[in-house]
Amino acid sequence: MKYLIGILFLFTAAGAFAQQQEKPLVQFSGMVFNADSAKEVVPYVTITNPSYHNQVFISGYNGYFSFVVHEQDTLVFTSIGFAPVKVVIPANVPNKSYTAVVKIKPQIINLPTFRVFPWATTDEFRKDFLTMKIADDDLEIARKNIEHIAVATLLNTLPRDGEEIQSAWAQNEHFNQVNAHSTVNPLLNPIAWGTFINQIAAGDKSRASGN
Repeated sequence: MKYLIGILFLFTAAGAFAQQQEKPLVQFSGMVFNADSAKEVVPYVTITNPSYHNQVFISGYNGYFSFVVHEQDTLVFTSIGFAPVKVVIPANVPNKSYTAVVKIKPQIINLPTFRVFPWATTDEFRKDFLTMKIADDDLEIARKNIEHIAVATLLNTLPRDGEEIQSAWAQNEHFNQVNAHSTVNPLLNPIAWGTFINQIAAGDKSRASGN
């Protein structure tokens, strides 16, 4: 019985091999393009022939390929970032040559979000959280910017701009023009009062010496 099963297996394998050998050979050539762009070629595409021992071919940098297959073979075109495409070689190919333009479509894969945390344990996270310095909000930043000390520091450190210099110069010129022909009231001058008192004292002394 075992010999009979072995003989049947050999006949089946031989029949399948003979059937595969009976298929005519075809020169399969073509170009691989991006389906979303008619002029953009896809280089170095992997072309697998699962119909014949999983043979593997690679297209060139310009997307061109050319190799020998059998009629009715199924070719699978794969490339990173693109969805796979299957091409079946038809039967009874004239001139034993088949040409095809293969278009593969870009494939977008959305991966799940992966977050990396710098804490190895929850204790480290708790320690950093308790010692964390919270940044000021907009209201606190505005309050600090209008403090008297902050404003005084800015006045001492920031240089004057052109508008401020022009305003100060105009005020100085206006003050000089107003006071150009004015006289100072001696009654309001402390130096004049001192001179006047000294003159009175000197006059009393001169009169006393004359007598």
